[in-house]
Amino acid sequence: MTQGDSPLQPTAHSLRALATCALVLVALVFPAGNASAQSAQAVPDDYYRAEFVIFERIVDPETLDERMAGREIAPTTPPGDTLWAVSEQGEVTTTLNLAPEQDLYLKTAAQRLERSGRYRVLMTAGWYQSFPPDYEGPPLRVALGDWIAGAGQREIEGTLTIRRQRYLHVSAELNHWRAAPVSTPMPVAGPEETPMATGEDPMLPGEQAAPARTPLELVTWIRETRRMRSEEIHLLDSPTIGVLVFFKRVGAED
Repeated sequence: MTQGDSPLQPTAHSLRALATCALVLVALVFPAGNASAQSAQAVPDDYYRAEFVIFERIVDPETLDERMAGREIAPTTPPGDTLWAVSEQGEVTTTLNLAPEQDLYLKTAAQRLERSGRYRVLMTAGWYQSFPPDYEGPPLRVALGDWIAGAGQREIEGTLTIRRQRYLHVSAELNHWRAAPVSTPMPVAGPEETPMATGEDPMLPGEQAAPARTPLELVTWIRETRRMRSEEIHLLDSPTIGVLVFFKRVGAED
């Protein structure tokens, strides 16, 4: 303090010191806000939350007008990733980093479907991802619904694929299967039709025949590609299964 300075009058040096302390305090008290702003600025324009709901209509397949049993089935596109696959034991497998279900916009729609008593929701899932122009996503595998004993698979299986040209597009290739009706059993071989007589190899002692694989019959399918508008709910469906799709762009304003 120089001569003539009052102890109540701060000098330029003390003002600079106070300002420095204030800046340090702001940085200590509000680091999350600054990080949040920087993080928001880093979010690209093509960053979205993609959401899907797959549901099954509760109907008797015998009442359907469609007859798919004799139809030739083109194989679905081989999957590249797994969106939602349920094992025989009921365990869900996915290769995506799924968002919590409570954060999804389609959660309410899924709850309404369940409450109606006419639908069974099989999957509600969403995740965050960038979809830049000319994006060609891998087909995402789904396998859900009831387990078909003897066939080694779920009743609904196939792929969902996301692409982007100027707009986002979703392609669904889903099959709804059921066990085929049991055919008339073959007559039992008579004494003159033993394996040796027919040229078949006899079974060795203690050897067991492999269980016959349950044949499948197609109930319905979805083969559809749809353009997606952001923040609109879209439906892709068949008489027995449906897919709700929703994209939410995630930007700095969010």
